[in-house]
Amino acid sequence: MYQTGRGISQSDVEAVKWYRKAAEQGDAEGQKSLGLMHMNGRGVSQSDEEAVVWYRKAAEQDDAEGLKLLGFMYEKGRGVPQSAKQAVKWYKKAAEQGNASGQNSLAVMSMNGQGIPQSDVEAVKWFKKAAEQGDADGQNNLGNMYMNGRGVSQCAEEAVKWYKKAADQEKQRNKDMQKDKELLDSCMYVGEVWPSLLRRRVSGSEKQQNKVMQSDKGIWEICF
Repeated sequence: MYQTGRGISQSDVEAVKWYRKAAEQGDAEGQKSLGLMHMNGRGVSQSDEEAVVWYRKAAEQDDAEGLKLLGFMYEKGRGVPQSAKQAVKWYKKAAEQGNASGQNSLAVMSMNGQGIPQSDVEAVKWFKKAAEQGDADGQNNLGNMYMNGRGVSQCAEEAVKWYKKAADQEKQRNKDMQKDKELLDSCMYVGEVWPSLLRRRVSGSEKQQNKVMQSDKGIWEICF
């Protein structure tokens, strides 16, 4: 809430304070969020190295999103030496846990032969898993594979099907974001929006995390 400024004064510094408290108590959500704040220099000095520290802590708890974020840092060489093999390692762990973004990223690495033997068939496998979860990037990429006959028999009809799903996802996403904004803007104080979310978490670290919690369409979209 501090980060988004909904119901209270917006403060990245205050958000970092509470993310850190949660992160230091081992809360994976807090660790990921603190990593993102470091990565983007929000409320704290920008540091890819520090971001990696917190992503790794989340990943070491087998947190799917933490695994994916750590893979991203290795792929791009941010805060760590660039390593396609390490990127694939972490993307695969995330993908196997069902993380759609990790599945799409692993598919891209397979398609391009980065850190893993090139395989269009393997790429299609993971694009399809991501696409079937409603991941717009996975849907668009799967459409490309069908359109170009890579890893599957060429089929324009199937390609168009997935392109349309991706387009529909984007439209719905924009609508949902607008609805979220309208709801939040109409509130006079935090308790009008978040009580059901806050009641679901009971531990100290989780309560701290909730002080800066935002919608699913918030902080993760800063980078990806």
